Amino acid sequence: MTFIERFLKYVSFDTQSSEDSQTTPSTAKQMVFAEYLKSELEEIGLEEISLDENGYLFATLPSNTDKEVPVVGFISHMDTSPDMTGANVNPRIVKNYDGGDIILCAEENIVLSPKQFPELLDHKGEDLIVTDGKTLLGADDKAGIAEIVSAIAYLKEHPEIKHGKIRIGFNPDEEIGLGAHKFDVEKFGCDFAYTMDGGEVGELEFENFNAASAKITVKGRNVHPGYAKNKMINSLLVANTFVSLLPQVETPGHTQDYEGFFHLVGMKGEVEQTTVSYIIRDHDRNKFEARKQQMQRVANFLNAEYGEGTVSVEIKDQYYNMREKIEPVMHIIDIAFHAMEEAGVTPKVKAIRGGTDGAQLSFKGLPCPNIFAGGLNFHGRYEFVPVQSIEKAMNVVIKIAELTAKR
Repeated sequence: MTFIERFLKYVSFDTQSSEDSQTTPSTAKQMVFAEYLKSELEEIGLEEISLDENGYLFATLPSNTDKEVPVVGFISHMDTSPDMTGANVNPRIVKNYDGGDIILCAEENIVLSPKQFPELLDHKGEDLIVTDGKTLLGADDKAGIAEIVSAIAYLKEHPEIKHGKIRIGFNPDEEIGLGAHKFDVEKFGCDFAYTMDGGEVGELEFENFNAASAKITVKGRNVHPGYAKNKMINSLLVANTFVSLLPQVETPGHTQDYEGFFHLVGMKGEVEQTTVSYIIRDHDRNKFEARKQQMQRVANFLNAEYGEGTVSVEIKDQYYNMREKIEPVMHIIDIAFHAMEEAGVTPKVKAIRGGTDGAQLSFKGLPCPNIFAGGLNFHGRYEFVPVQSIEKAMNVVIKIAELTAKR
């Protein structure tokens, strides 16, 4: 099976995760895909294959060298985003893309255009895998899975390429922030690993946001509006005041690069009670802590105005910047950097304006930077991935295995 055949097969599985679930995996359909992958890894002839009750699939390609070589791992996630359906994905390949508009769905006039997505022009002349405009594609992260499995199959078929023990791991629920929560790092047994979960070709990432979620509850006092003077507290208005007191230009729509933000993601309520949901992000740990404190100060200010207990803030840390865990082992970045160069890819070291399973795994004791998988416009109908990008990522996996053994 070719890497493209693998990818097209993988996206036929609906593996959308669910934030409303209390189980792991969050959806049973992820386990269906995991079982399929397990059977494929068995056919390839891998060893130490295990699939646990939570949907974590591990396997081993044994070392074929007498040298003592670090155990390297490659990881991707099986779920797709809850943001858009992943059922009945109907991909097609646009051969030799000419730089123009791509009609995804003529009936609904859904067009993938370089006017809205100028990054398309970076892939002129390549073969693009696109959607039919009705679902996401699933390159995030089935491209990563296809790259890893194809690279391991290639190494299995080419014993002249010397490598140490390689572990591969596929996990559920990354898209809802839970991919690493039940990942058994000790069982995985690697010295270091790489998530294949980045975007554009060449991306190599070992910095990410520090992240927290915040739930603000505003309690109001509802009385008849005709007799409400000096009595009513409208929780909706107090909530709007809370939002207005946070920096208006420190939002996702106003920030880039290393700039952090407060992101208002939800507001639900009525006069009596309103709930406001935020995510807080910053690359700098001190600024991250300051943002959390700033949110509490706004609540304290409003409580002084409307009465203690009117506004309460619940903040939960989600993950931290992996840089502090990667810096002591920067040789693993060097290996990936040189692997890309040997695979004909120009490395683009950048910070993630988001997070990966690798960030959480790094804090669980498995240093785990992130490498490109090649897809673009994730989580929606305009998602696409160039065939050539999948091939390049596959070759980078092969080169990492080879260079790790040489070093």
